[in-house]
Amino acid sequence: MKLKQSVLNNVKNIWGWKTPRKIVVISVDDYGNVRLDSKKAREKMDQEGLKVLSRFDAFDTLETREDLEMLYEVLTSVKDKNDNSAIFTPFALPCNIDFEKMADENYKDYNYETLPVTYEKLSAKDAVAYEGTWNLWKEGITGGLLVPQFHGREHFNVKVFEEKLREKDKEMLMALKNRSYTSISNSGYPTINYTEAFEFWEFKENERFKEIVRDGLDKFEEVYGYRSVHFNPPGGREHHVIHQALKDEGIKYLDIPLLKIEHQGEGKYKKSFNYTGKKNKHGMTYEVRNVVFEPIHNRGFDWVSFSLKQIETAFFWNKPAIISSHRVNFCGHIDPKNREKGINALRELLKRIVQKWPDVEFMAANELGDLISNT
Repeated sequence: MKLKQSVLNNVKNIWGWKTPRKIVVISVDDYGNVRLDSKKAREKMDQEGLKVLSRFDAFDTLETREDLEMLYEVLTSVKDKNDNSAIFTPFALPCNIDFEKMADENYKDYNYETLPVTYEKLSAKDAVAYEGTWNLWKEGITGGLLVPQFHGREHFNVKVFEEKLREKDKEMLMALKNRSYTSISNSGYPTINYTEAFEFWEFKENERFKEIVRDGLDKFEEVYGYRSVHFNPPGGREHHVIHQALKDEGIKYLDIPLLKIEHQGEGKYKKSFNYTGKKNKHGMTYEVRNVVFEPIHNRGFDWVSFSLKQIETAFFWNKPAIISSHRVNFCGHIDPKNREKGINALRELLKRIVQKWPDVEFMAANELGDLISNT
């Protein structure tokens, strides 16, 4: 297994844009998304028979004030060669389900609200956890610790959501009544997980995605204060047919896997090989994450050492280290021990990075995209 991992670490760094600079990008998915409301909601759903299918179902909540305070403390605990703190690029959502309006309308139609509205409601409901959190978000953006980029309008498949509403799906209604959208066991389609915003069964569904992209990027600018230039889809992968719509709305950079298995419709797939610096026909630049850091995912090894080895391999090949992670690793609203494990691992990883490579440079993902495009 170690040999196989070593080969993979090297193979994914052979092709693409190179630089002698020691650049570290930390791309973290799922910020701004309400998946699980609270510990009380999780307990009620457990009693009602909704199963915990993953670590996301167990711990993934909208970031609290304490989550962000602890994250900022760790990011500022290190400095790079330019005296900059570590930076998170949160691939973030601007919109969430308007649970209250949907309840008032007896769960007839899908309604959404923007993230500041969500925080306003949660601050009134749970001031201890959420009061002041949105202001803290804005402070992180202004201070350069957080540079949010576009992760879609919402973190779920709207077609599946609307069909389940019409069917009065028991699991879904249980979740919604607990101000959550999690633990859904079956989307009804073999090619779509309910969290995959841009996956489809029939190819024509991509037409609707183009409108969701346009609306989502407008809402992103309204919420976060600037136009996003970088996109990573939630859950599954997007079909390249929506790339023109993304470009038209200002997206210049795309996160993409080394080997993309792209759905063509009705269960047919095509594979494509990608690398950091590759451009599509629209002139958009690809970034391939080449380091994985998921410290609360128990896979039987030490995540800090595992990720450091991947960073070392990237630097050996003169490649930027683009770290892939998820917000769930740093969530403590359900269980503070979950956050403690993830945040302590992040602290140790950053400490060892600056010790091992004192000439390291921390960058946001879009900043790396600018660098690649201009060289």
